[in-house]
Parts: sequence; C-alpha cells; structure tokens
Amino acid sequence: MCPESRQLCVLNGVSFAEDEDQLMEQLPNNGRLPRRLSLWYRQTRFSSRRVRRRVVFKHGDCNVVQGKVAKRRRRYLQDIFTTLVDAQWRWTLLVFALSFLLSWLGFAVVWWLIVITHSDLDHAASTPAAGNATEVADTLNYCIVGVNTFTGAFLFSVETQHTIGYGARYTLEDCPTAIFVMCLQSITGVMIQAFMVGVVFAKLSRPKKRTQTLLFSRHAVICQRDGELCLMFRVGDMRKSHIIEAHVRAQLIKRKVTKEGELLPFCQTELKVGGDGEEDKIFFIWPTTIVHKITSSSPLYTLSAADMLRERFEIVVILEGVIESTGMTTQARSSYLPGEILWGHRFQHLVTFKKETGEHEVDYSLFNDTYEVDTPLCSAMELDNLTQQSRPDIQKYPVSPDLTSVESQSVGDSCIVQLQHVPGPESRI
Repeated sequence: MCPESRQLCVLNGVSFAEDEDQLMEQLPNNGRLPRRLSLWYRQTRFSSRRVRRRVVFKHGDCNVVQGKVAKRRRRYLQDIFTTLVDAQWRWTLLVFALSFLLSWLGFAVVWWLIVITHSDLDHAASTPAAGNATEVADTLNYCIVGVNTFTGAFLFSVETQHTIGYGARYTLEDCPTAIFVMCLQSITGVMIQAFMVGVVFAKLSRPKKRTQTLLFSRHAVICQRDGELCLMFRVGDMRKSHIIEAHVRAQLIKRKVTKEGELLPFCQTELKVGGDGEEDKIFFIWPTTIVHKITSSSPLYTLSAADMLRERFEIVVILEGVIESTGMTTQARSSYLPGEILWGHRFQHLVTFKKETGEHEVDYSLFNDTYEVDTPLCSAMELDNLTQQSRPDIQKYPVSPDLTSVESQSVGDSCIVQLQHVPGPESRI
C-alpha cells in the first residue's frame, strides 16, 4: 500500500487510486488488485485530469499561433509565393483561377477601349456583306479585326494570352497600340502561368507530405537495458524508398526557475538519443527503437515512476533526413506527455525473417504493442546510489513482477526486490 493516504501507487506503468480507503474497498480478500481493476483506475485518473497543453501534437503540427503581429498582411504579401504554398488548397486554387480570369478580363477591357478609340465599331457597321475581309479591313483602317462586342474582346484576350489563334480575330500592322498591348499580354500570361505552376508544383512536392508515412509509436516506454534505465520510443517508415542520413533529436520542454528567480515557462533541454543511446544517426531501413539513457546528465535522472505521473513536461521528438526519391530534406515530429510514457514496458519485436521468400518482414500491426517487464520503480539516481552501496538485496538487473513482490519500506526501497518473493523463470512458463 501507499505510505500516505493521498499518494499515487505505481507499478509497471499502471496507476492505482489516490485514496487509500477507496482502494481498500475495491480490494478482494487476497489483498491483490486485479489487473482489470488497476487498468480501470489508470484510465479514470487520466480521463479526469485537466487536459495538458501540448506544444507539438501527436501528428506533428505545432500548437503555436502568432498573434498581434504588426503589419502582418503586408509581410505575408511581400512573400506571396510562400504564403500560397502554405495556404490550404482551396485558397491556392482560388488564387490560381482568379489570376487567369482577372488577367483575361483586364486585357479584354483594354482591347475594348482600343476598338472604341479607333472607331472599329463604326467601320463594322459600314462593312459590306461580301468581299475579302482582309481587303475590307485594310480599306476601312481597322485596328482589330473581328472584335465587334465586349464578348469578342474577351475571347480575343484569351486567344492572345494563350496563343490559341483561331484566325477569326487578329490585329493589323497599322495599329502600333494593339501590337504593344499584344506583346505586353503575352509576357504577362507567361509570367502568371510560370508563377502559378510553380506554386502548385511546390505544394504537391513539398517534403511535408512525406511525413505522412513516417510513424512514431503511440507511447514511449521506460525499462532497463544493460542495467541502465532508458527512455525508448519507436520510429518507422512505411515506404520502400528510404530516408537517407536519418537522425533523431529529442527535447524536453518543462517549466524552470533559474537561480536568479527568472521563470522560464518553456525551457528546452536537449536529450541525448540514438539507436544505441549514443549516436543520433540511424540506418533507417525498418522500424527502429530510439533510446535515451537516463544517466546523471539526463533531466529524467531524479524522476521515479510516481514522480513521472506528477511532473508536467513534454518530450518532443524529431526525425530528420533526406528523401531518397527527391533529394529534399524532410522533418517529422511528435511528442509524449508523462501520461504517455509507460514505466516498466518494452516494445514488441516486429521484424521476422521468412525462409520461404528469404526476406525480412515487418509486421506494422505490432508497431505500438508493448509488454510488461520487471523494472524498478525508483529513479535512476536512487538506483545508482543503492547499487553503489552494494546492498545484498539489490540486483543490478532487478526483478519486480507485481505489486505483492515489492515492499516499499523507505525512500529508495521501491528499487528493492525481495528475492524470495519473486517467481523464478520456471514458474513463468
């Protein structure tokens, strides 16, 4: 039981009731807490908690909104290309369509004004029904042939900008104003088309979409590896084309008060992570478990299993690399809150070798699966201190299968495992 009436009991990632009296009423006669009841206590505790404010969502988007930015619209318009690439598709397509429609309409007005200025409408009214059209146009000094209405001017604008050239509408060499406007519209049309095609291509090929096939495990786990407590999470890639030069980073975001009394609400501390806990670069050909060794330099060094649930922090994990097929750099992000870190769990193995085909097969249905392992509940600091004391009842690789096998007598005794109460390997078969 908990030493205090309002203290959280934790074992292997399972949290129990806060109230000792409430817990005693639920216990059966044998004094053990059923697994289903312990899981229920864990779920109700987390569901009743106040929702934690994430900095980075699980799918990678940052929970940050810029407010009260001076001259925000002007700054966004100065970088219109990036603004359109970052905008949602409906706004990009709207700008795409409006850019062409407005250019057609604007030059249609210019062509209509040229027609009116050169009295082409008056000439059209006096044009004989028969005869060669070109000869008649030269005789009557036309500027634009075949434009008699504003609709005709709009069609001529479309034909000019996209060099369609049906032949029914055209300008004559005796009208320098029309020749200048035609050249101007041709150049403008090419520029608009190049700009909008570039925006659409950049939006389709941006590496942000590549992160949709990069996976992070739903939970992180804490267990022992080679005698050291380690924080671990898993990353995976669903595509056959690999991420080149893949490397992983992790940062712990937590409130901190400096020695001078300054409050840092979002202090970022770098965590040393890697495939082996040392080197951050990984050979990313299948799902890899990323390891952070909880040593004396780690900000998690003083946290026990119970402290982990009481603390307020967020671990942001970042996977960066070069896309093999495009050569562009991509970045995938996720985060873990204390309630998403399972103490005393380990990830299931999901890579197997198939003798029939001679291939290694990855079973992604096991990507988020974990299983419980025997792990001390104390902090890494307490475990190191007790190990250095060479106490006979402390194992460097301790075993702690359930609540009845751990007897918390004092500070640090959650690391102690009474060996006579621990089932041997033969009892687990």
